[in-house]
Amino acid sequence: MLVFKFGGASVKDASAVKNVAAIVQLFLQEKIVVIISAMGKTTNSIEGLVNAYFNNTSNKDDCFNEVKNYHNAICNELFENQAHPIFEKVHNLFAELEWSLEENTSSYNQFYDQCICFGELLATTVVSEYLNDIQVRNSWFDIREVIKTDSTYREGKVDWNITENLSKKEFLKLFEKNNLIISQGFIGCTDENYTTTLGREGSDYTAAIIAYCLDAESVTIWKDVPGVLNADPKKFENTKIISSLSYLDTIELAFYGATVIHPKTIKPLENKNIPLYVKSFLSPKDEGTKVSNDSLTEHVPSYISKSNQALISIFPKDFSFIVEDNLSSIFALFAKHRIKINLMQNSAISFSACIDNNENEIKAIIPLLQNQYKVLFNDNLELLTIRYYNQEVIDKLTLNKNVMLEQKSRHTSQFVLKKL
Repeated sequence: MLVFKFGGASVKDASAVKNVAAIVQLFLQEKIVVIISAMGKTTNSIEGLVNAYFNNTSNKDDCFNEVKNYHNAICNELFENQAHPIFEKVHNLFAELEWSLEENTSSYNQFYDQCICFGELLATTVVSEYLNDIQVRNSWFDIREVIKTDSTYREGKVDWNITENLSKKEFLKLFEKNNLIISQGFIGCTDENYTTTLGREGSDYTAAIIAYCLDAESVTIWKDVPGVLNADPKKFENTKIISSLSYLDTIELAFYGATVIHPKTIKPLENKNIPLYVKSFLSPKDEGTKVSNDSLTEHVPSYISKSNQALISIFPKDFSFIVEDNLSSIFALFAKHRIKINLMQNSAISFSACIDNNENEIKAIIPLLQNQYKVLFNDNLELLTIRYYNQEVIDKLTLNKNVMLEQKSRHTSQFVLKKL
């Protein structure tokens, strides 16, 4: 049994959906679970819609119609028959979304999760109906029936025992009907039947969860790049494909911000030694990248650039040392406000943390830090991470930039940079 995951770019329009169908048809002799993300930039659009409704802004109707018109346009191109059941199904999903938006009585994170899931529900409904329309028989399945989480909205923690038991039971029944199952990434459900999400870009993680639960032969993530590259081709020139990676190196790259694979994806696969392939949906017969226990990582310098970073530097007001009790209180504040530290460094009288420049989070935490410490703040920064670095690469990538903070280990160097 195989698990495939298709991201938003692979289903962004009608021709992309047709391409997914062509890829799936190459593997019809196999049992396949296909995990699909929201179409194109739909998650971003629904985020804007959620914010408009939560804050009751005047543009909320425009935001809603933008998402609706986008999906209707794709359906109109895929289905010539206007009486096709897809149109009623999409209409009903938008009616449910509108109802969820009007039920604006919960916390923001809970409200967000009840609405954002419609991107995946719409995408999988359209793809499943199109495949059936071209005689590629499949079963549409609501992944929330099997992926069970706690109620940490936007970062749901999976209950592995329940999820594994339900997955084996439900997918076994589905495979008795069809060898192809279409389902959603990114979303799960609490035992109280509230939708949760697994973190942004969580569809990769969904694929890994299902592969783990069903002891899949492999997972393939289909991307618009030929495999795992040593850098983002949108930011760097002359990028190279890395044909093989160990689980360890893939986890390191994902942790530091490589967007090709979600950070949580690797561990479930490593636990059961399930190989992961990253391949191009534009050239599906190319080899791509293989991630496994058997893979020896090519020590090609790999670099990851994260923009829109902020640097918070903390000093004691009385020039006492930054020691364990200070660090404990500092980390407690970051944890309470769910702020991820991308890079940290401390000296005798200072502690510095590089974080994503989220205005709301920073506004919340800086006054609390200022109660006890002197705090300096810089924004509009870049965090550059180089895996398997050498001095030539460092000199090239830090040219004409002010190094605000630097840190090196045996295989990895990181720099917080500001343009001169």
